Amino acid sequence: MEIGLLISGLLGFEVIQKLLNHFNINFVLTDKQSVEIVRLCNEKKIACYAGNPRNGLALKKLPKINCDVIVSVNYLFLIEKDIIELPKKIAINFHGSLLPKYRGRTPHVWAIINNESETGVTAHVIDEECDSGAILAQKKIPISSEDSGGTLLEMFKKIYPDFVIEVLQNIRNNSYTAKPQNNLLATYFGKRTAGDGRIDWNWQKERIYNWVRAQAKPYPGAFTFYRGNKIIIHKIKFSEFGFHCTIPNGTILEINNKIPIVKTPNGCIEIIDFETDCTMDVNNNLQ
Repeated sequence: MEIGLLISGLLGFEVIQKLLNHFNINFVLTDKQSVEIVRLCNEKKIACYAGNPRNGLALKKLPKINCDVIVSVNYLFLIEKDIIELPKKIAINFHGSLLPKYRGRTPHVWAIINNESETGVTAHVIDEECDSGAILAQKKIPISSEDSGGTLLEMFKKIYPDFVIEVLQNIRNNSYTAKPQNNLLATYFGKRTAGDGRIDWNWQKERIYNWVRAQAKPYPGAFTFYRGNKIIIHKIKFSEFGFHCTIPNGTILEINNKIPIVKTPNGCIEIIDFETDCTMDVNNNLQ
């Protein structure tokens, strides 16, 4: 069975390494930043196009490519009709949520922000809409209160390759079914940028906690400002430190061993992992 891969980043690299031992990879579409994928393709003499495939560019550069199945994992670009219709059997995307929940970008980050207790990976048919195609298989992943966007990425790196192989083996054996998604249950969350991570200190401490851990390393991090200086926060924990309800939210109540204790509407938090070039003082506000 001939496979066409649409992959990006470390997750895509993990998948192609494993698939090389099980299937014939006819071609790869990726992005220019995924240099390890491009290098591996060159080493293995696999046809590779790095860049946006829009308006038929990929097929113009690789005019002789064909495949039985297309597999998309962590691919950065919109997949258009010319590529969707290329495989003889089916085009599949592996999406990091339990569809139809969390269609869109960085779904595992949104799941943590929204205090979900589980996420997962869904193999679904690619259509011209966003993550809306029929579901082939799903694998659940629990989210603990200590998990971050980074720890879930590590789980994905372990789970994705074997899950992709399992689904492809079922397709090769014609032992799969495609179940339409219930669009009435669908939720959609958009792309996040580094500028979206600002903390609102009027939020409840639980939301701030989820906000911080969801965007922690290797993501750009949640952030706040102190006297115009940006502070990137990677980890916090709840504190029993006392406060008066009239004190403004975001006020630094205490600094204990260089760890600021900050007031929120329903309790205090300790900022235990952060980056800044400035020195913070008690009784001043984070903004």
